[in-house]
Amino acid sequence: MLRFSQDIKLLLEKLASQPLTIGDILAETSERGFSLVIALLVLPFLFPMPPGFTGPLGVGCLLLSLQMVMGRRSPWLPKKIAQFQFPHRFVLQLFHNLRRVTRVIERIARPRLTAFAKSQITWRLNGLCISWLTILLISPIPFTNPIPTIGILLLAVATLEADGLLMCISYILTALITLIVLSIGYTLWQAPQVLPSLF
Repeated sequence: MLRFSQDIKLLLEKLASQPLTIGDILAETSERGFSLVIALLVLPFLFPMPPGFTGPLGVGCLLLSLQMVMGRRSPWLPKKIAQFQFPHRFVLQLFHNLRRVTRVIERIARPRLTAFAKSQITWRLNGLCISWLTILLISPIPFTNPIPTIGILLLAVATLEADGLLMCISYILTALITLIVLSIGYTLWQAPQVLPSLF
């Protein structure tokens, strides 16, 4: 089992048994907290979410990824976001669906091109891609949440597992996701003007 699968499972088990804030999780995981907490913050976007979650989860992910761009290795979040707690019921939903996510990830991720994966430039580049994908994630374009979420998860896992090959694939995927999300946004923006002419 990958470190990511083990860590995220243990994390969700802890969250299910006791209330932990995002700040508590960061304090426990240190540098690994970047990848783990980013993954934890975006996992909910793969599934139906209660209202009011998008803001704190998205902003938290964006702030962490921007710190990666700046080369920080110790994660920090403002108090308001650091004190955010996942509702117990929601944690159980994530835990129930976790195996579906980790099953796919375990097939594609493993340590490869580790010198490239562990370089400081790569760390910053991963943060830049995650930041951009997070902006796409929290942008008000309907029906697109899972698309950038997949890219963010792959980059978080690749960073945690030192998988340089998966990182390179994720960079290409970031460009494709950008095209897809912006195309959907443009299509929806044009729809009010185009639809009347069709009918």
